[in-house]
Amino acid sequence: MKNVIFNFSLLFVSSFLYAQTGHIMQGVGASNMSMGGASTAQPLEISGALQWNPAAISVFDSKIIKFDLGFFYSSPELYSTVPEFDSFGNPTGNFYSGNTKDDRGVSPMPALAMVWGKENSKHTFGASAFGISGFGVTFPQSTINPINMPQSMGGFGKIESDYMLLQVGFTWAYKISNKLSIGLAPTFNYASLELMPNPTASPSMAGYPSTNKASATGFGGQLGLFYDSATGFKAGASYKTQQFFSAFDFENTYLDNSTGTNEFKMNYPAIISFGLGYSKNKFDLALDYRMVDYENTDGFSNTGWTSTASVAGFGWKNVSILSAGIQYKGIEKLPLRFGYTYSSNPIDSDVTMFNIPATAIIENAFQFGFSYKATNNLVLDAVYHHGISNGKTSGQLLNPMFASSSNPYGAIPGSEVAYDMTTDLIMFGVSYKINSKNKK
Repeated sequence: MKNVIFNFSLLFVSSFLYAQTGHIMQGVGASNMSMGGASTAQPLEISGALQWNPAAISVFDSKIIKFDLGFFYSSPELYSTVPEFDSFGNPTGNFYSGNTKDDRGVSPMPALAMVWGKENSKHTFGASAFGISGFGVTFPQSTINPINMPQSMGGFGKIESDYMLLQVGFTWAYKISNKLSIGLAPTFNYASLELMPNPTASPSMAGYPSTNKASATGFGGQLGLFYDSATGFKAGASYKTQQFFSAFDFENTYLDNSTGTNEFKMNYPAIISFGLGYSKNKFDLALDYRMVDYENTDGFSNTGWTSTASVAGFGWKNVSILSAGIQYKGIEKLPLRFGYTYSSNPIDSDVTMFNIPATAIIENAFQFGFSYKATNNLVLDAVYHHGISNGKTSGQLLNPMFASSSNPYGAIPGSEVAYDMTTDLIMFGVSYKINSKNKK
């Protein structure tokens, strides 16, 4: 096997596959996804309203229950290049490069929501259980890609991760006037995380360990305002607080069968959303802007190596998201929707290695969906999504042994690590209206 400039067993870092806009799903449910996730000021259905603006559920005058199930597929690819050295440790001028494709299958994405209100009341209530975040990747062990060579040969071997975040929310909206509503939603969260190898643990002479699937619980909340002019123009704003989690407690097993434990804390970032909406005749338009505050979130704000060569955090910048959607209602019982989502990349080139393989940083996402109004009470939804990363995220491989005041992350000259991907999603939903209410 070709010699390389460093021992990969001292380099392994996060094997995260984040979903869509950072590790945040751009939308919830088939209808909201088909509008590019835009719903802060255009509550066309209950799932998007519950997720992005609790005040917006005040527009619904019936008891409604909605269930969605999506099938998500991604095709990330991991690349690495290292310089070759001869048996005396001198550079040969040659480079060893390779790539590995993910062989993970389809991942399910469920969403359940309900809204209801008291008769003759300005109050509207809601409840939801959404899978709002997740990632997973399986890059098999390989002898043709330096980064996936077995740990005994200086690589990381198989790189695998599995993360999911389920959020349960209880929402209350109140109509201050016929045009203005406020909303409040406490949120409760459950997350699980499994890593192989585990970069948040300190390595031994045998390299980095694999872990059990650890879990954590968290809490937070969301506030919202919604304005409907009654002339077609709408506006909305919401603030979802950081979701504060307990630490993941990992039980680690090293390649030599020794064991150990470590903790890692990873919160969910705060999100500020602003939206505009307009409805007239056969069209509904929606435009949202979001800012995701990774720079003040545990697990993302810090980065670099600890004193024991574990990874301190991912070093993400804040993310800006622009979502836009249009619904055409000119076909009886069959509204059509088109959506687009843009997201900035939170990963700078100097911390690319700390985010292997954060390949689901999707810059451009395109959606097409529709609904079928089977009866006055029953609506069926469907959406197809395609996302692209718009080129590779790339940087140099890093080694804590090379770190210095002028090279804080230990960048390896002549090396490179990169990843890119596309995503595809098919999702179906059903919405059932139970009865109506009368509002003041």
